[in-house]
Amino acid sequence: MGMANLQRMAQQMQQEMLRVQTELESSTVDGSAGGGVVSATVTGKQELVSLTIDPAAVDASDVEMLQDLVVAAVNDALRASRELAEQKMAAVTGGLKLPGM
Repeated sequence: MGMANLQRMAQQMQQEMLRVQTELESSTVDGSAGGGVVSATVTGKQELVSLTIDPAAVDASDVEMLQDLVVAAVNDALRASRELAEQKMAAVTGGLKLPGM
């Protein structure tokens, strides 16, 4: 394999990575907690874009439970976002674990 082929392959991989990153920016995943009373939506770039709380989950005497549900729902959505990004990047890198990806 010559140097020109390696450069061409590197350019193709870079273009594919840019395409995947653009896809991730427009993709969303959901996470939930408490049987769905709290749900969070996160982009493929791991940015929280929506948080929904069922009014039945709001109990002024138990704010800590609601806080825990919010944290759990956001973490669930972030986990799903990371998994989505790993799947899409694995398709580009062939499963190689590249630093910073």
